[in-house]
Amino acid sequence: MQPVIKTLTEKKLIGHSIEMSFIENKTFQLWSGFMPKRKEIKNAANANLYSLEVYNENHFDNFDPKESFEKWAAVEVSDFENIPEEMKTLIIPTGLYAVFLHLGPATEAHKTYHHIFAEWLPNSEYVVDERPHFAVMDEKYKKDDPNSEEEVWIPIKNRN
Repeated sequence: MQPVIKTLTEKKLIGHSIEMSFIENKTFQLWSGFMPKRKEIKNAANANLYSLEVYNENHFDNFDPKESFEKWAAVEVSDFENIPEEMKTLIIPTGLYAVFLHLGPATEAHKTYHHIFAEWLPNSEYVVDERPHFAVMDEKYKKDDPNSEEEVWIPIKNRN
């Protein structure tokens, strides 16, 4: 599983966020609160959904599954003109990303992440950069379907 290396141009997102950890996973709660209100976002750039994580600096240096981070459920928007009540904005800055394709149900995503962080990244010319990590779910995403597809975007920079 080799990634495509892409330069992402800045993206504007609107959505919900929640503080959680890998041990105390609140992903279901986050998406359950976001999806019914998603249609209130009137300036969506497309139909894609973004599952995004904002980690503290050096989160991956000494990985601790109890360490908290900010998890987002969001959509890309053209501007921040109309922000629905109870929603927040986030900007993903321009930068280099390794883009992997996760094939299969969401419950198997941990295998893709293990490959990325335990196999691909240590043997690549890159290290994780301090920008948001995210998955893009388009019409090919089917949650628990074995034919589901989603893109996993890992922020990277050259190893120095």
